[in-house]
Amino acid sequence: MAPEQEPHHVGKQVLGPHVVGQRIVVRRVLHGEVGPSGGPAMTDLLGICTAWGADVCVVQPDSGPAVTIALADIVSGKPVPPRPSLRHRVSSREAQLRALALWPGLEIQPLGDWTLRRSPTSQARRANSVLAMGPSGVADDYERVVEFYGSSPAQRPIAAVLPDSAEDELFRSHGWVLESHDADTIFQLAGVARALRSLAASPTPVELVEATPQHVTARIGDVASGVAAYDRGWVGFRSIEVSPDQRRQGLGLAIMGALLDWGAERGATTAYLQVLGDNTPAIALYEGLGFTEHHRYRYLAE
Repeated sequence: MAPEQEPHHVGKQVLGPHVVGQRIVVRRVLHGEVGPSGGPAMTDLLGICTAWGADVCVVQPDSGPAVTIALADIVSGKPVPPRPSLRHRVSSREAQLRALALWPGLEIQPLGDWTLRRSPTSQARRANSVLAMGPSGVADDYERVVEFYGSSPAQRPIAAVLPDSAEDELFRSHGWVLESHDADTIFQLAGVARALRSLAASPTPVELVEATPQHVTARIGDVASGVAAYDRGWVGFRSIEVSPDQRRQGLGLAIMGALLDWGAERGATTAYLQVLGDNTPAIALYEGLGFTEHHRYRYLAE
């Protein structure tokens, strides 16, 4: 049996066989090339370490062929956090814009990079608030928000903002406060395939009623229901509800499974939902399906 390989010490960092399968960054010497200072040229390589031998290691970059590096040429290196998935590299604003698909018939007006939204059929905050995540780029943005929502006497102006952002500070400076004093809302993402693998087949029949080819309601009699929408490879869920006297029987999971199947049939690879940060049972349920936090936001009201 070959003796156990010792870690390769490079500067203050330690690389070795233990980093196989991990994402690492390696600085190495380029033989035959001269650097800016006249010494040997060096370059950095970022990727997954796929092999570590007695004299070489192999690194697979994010693109291109694998690179074999002599251990003697390594100047420094260290493990780095895994690269975020493509879905998690989507900005908070873009994720929120995709979620507008959950509200058919929504009235939408751009205000620079903000989005004014109002629903003729729903009182939900997500359908009746300004989406203000990042600078609007408009000089009189606040005044125009107040004007837009003030045109409807029955509607209270509400803003959806990232916690402790400049927009949070802007609306608070005008006296806005947390709407209903709720906890922040968590926007969660999951891979559709991962979520489906986590769900056991349910014997409970679920009825699907499509309002449009991109929008569906799932029902189990009058005791459980949920809504889903599909848009550009994403399927989102809202209003997953189970009658209080019918809970803890797997009906919520049966609704989720039916809606995930519906999204997968349309080509969805990413699933999303939103849940209040103090709803511990729901968060635990969704985490069991592979959902993880993408961002948090809060509602402020005038």
